[in-house]
Amino acid sequence: MSIDDPQVQERLRAALIAAFGSAQADAIEPLQGGASTAFPFRVDRGDQRFVVRVEGERSPLRNPHQYESMTRAAQEGLAPRLYYTNETLGVAVMDFIDAKPLNTYPGGSAGFAQGIGGLIARLQAVPAFPHFVDYTDMVGRLWTYLCSTGLFAPGILDRTSARLARVSEAYRAGFEWGVASHNDLLPHNLLFDGSRLWLIDWESAYLNDPHIDIAIALDNFAPDPACAELLKQAASAHWPERIDPTRLALARALVRLYYAGVLLSAAFAALGPLEDRNLSAPSAEAFERAVRLGGMRLDAPETKHLLGKVFLASFMTGAAPPRLGGSA
Repeated sequence: MSIDDPQVQERLRAALIAAFGSAQADAIEPLQGGASTAFPFRVDRGDQRFVVRVEGERSPLRNPHQYESMTRAAQEGLAPRLYYTNETLGVAVMDFIDAKPLNTYPGGSAGFAQGIGGLIARLQAVPAFPHFVDYTDMVGRLWTYLCSTGLFAPGILDRTSARLARVSEAYRAGFEWGVASHNDLLPHNLLFDGSRLWLIDWESAYLNDPHIDIAIALDNFAPDPACAELLKQAASAHWPERIDPTRLALARALVRLYYAGVLLSAAFAALGPLEDRNLSAPSAEAFERAVRLGGMRLDAPETKHLLGKVFLASFMTGAAPPRLGGSA
């Protein structure tokens, strides 16, 4: 399926008719960016601009609650205003946000970290999203798949699998409650309109442990301990007594292995079974420097393979991984 697929175009047309009574538009342009498999289009109608998001092919692990979660988030002003959604068609029509670079957010890294924390606090105050899957099961399924691909040689991932079992057991033992969670709080899923932040791409949104969104945000939007503290304080504004440092550390480990699995699965899809015997990886700083100065393409499968190894090392050692995209 591609952006020019007749089925995609017909679903786009049907969404416009349902939302506005007509498919007429002054301009329709595909939007770039993000890691989602969906096809987003910008639609201009007079002096108004909208986004029509057409869902891509559905996988067996697809979250069935994404449209309900997105609707609730839009009602609370966390996501752009919605005009139409259709779960069966896999379409959503929403306001277009004229986004500014995230690094123009007021207050630099500290202000941005605090802003992200505040966004998490607002999300966790939303009426609970439906439950989909326990996070340890999600990570475990992805990891089991990766281990079966042949991307790595037999036995190479055994130590990682053993650590995942220990972390998952400790994490499940401490679970008490869930909140509305985005579960993929990365830079490409954030928009800054010059005044405030918006969350987009709700494919992974469901009821989850409140530590998960904080864990993802800390790795991507807190470049130093001071920013990390600001983010945690802002995120836990409604429940400061419930943030558990031990549980947060377990959540950060699981999040890192999840993104390792996402990156390495993408590498396998392009490179096939490499039977790789080498888990050595550069530090986060060295990897970011290589991308910045060496012209390494982040979308290249070889880069995803290497970055996946960096995240594996982070899971095993607790060292911070690279940030997945630009931020303030």
